[in-house]
Amino acid sequence: MPTPPVRTVAVIDDDRRVLTSLANLLASGGYGTRAYESALDFFSAGDSGLVCVITDLGMRPIDGIQVLDRTVHSDAATPVIIITGKPSEHTEDYYLQRGALGFFRKPVDGDALLDLLDSIA
Repeated sequence: MPTPPVRTVAVIDDDRRVLTSLANLLASGGYGTRAYESALDFFSAGDSGLVCVITDLGMRPIDGIQVLDRTVHSDAATPVIIITGKPSEHTEDYYLQRGALGFFRKPVDGDALLDLLDSIA
């Protein structure tokens, strides 16, 4: 029986602890991870072969909103999940209306995140 292809998720966060934590969570759900400490690194690498992008909001010089806008409007139109540990002036609906697949506050509810990913992958 052939091995199913690895479902790969990109995670963009400038906090290495978050990257490691999410990579471990995703691995437990059967996902591969491409971890990036900046959106610049992510865009340099490209987004081919991804089932989803998970991005932090508060990064520089490119923030999570810019990642969302650029990714959902690209040719690949890869789904994006927004995460944040900081209070936001916007509600979850704001991000969903801009095209986000989901929105989570840190610490992320791992079961809910995996359920959301499983619904699209």
